[in-house]
Amino acid sequence: MKRLQSEATDRLFDAVLLLKSREECSLFFEDVCTIKEIQDMAQRLEAACLLDRGESYQQISEKTGVSAATISRVSRCLNYGNGGYRTVIDRLREESRKDGKNDNK
Repeated sequence: MKRLQSEATDRLFDAVLLLKSREECSLFFEDVCTIKEIQDMAQRLEAACLLDRGESYQQISEKTGVSAATISRVSRCLNYGNGGYRTVIDRLREESRKDGKNDNK
């Protein structure tokens, strides 16, 4: 995290934490990022979720269009990173259970 830490990145992260709805999030990210950047982040998160469920690289690539190299990077982050993916995956799973949704898309 230290590599990313600066006043500007702290302000960005604080701004994200102030967003109160999916709509606000969407509007903010569409202003801050390109559509491709948002799609890439969404694909990486989806790859992490599928890796967590035990799906193979080939299955993930077929479902998401993500390259094996990207899946490998996501896997390294999921298994040896800072715990960001793990935190989000666990919380998404918890929210899905609360909402009575099936987390096996």
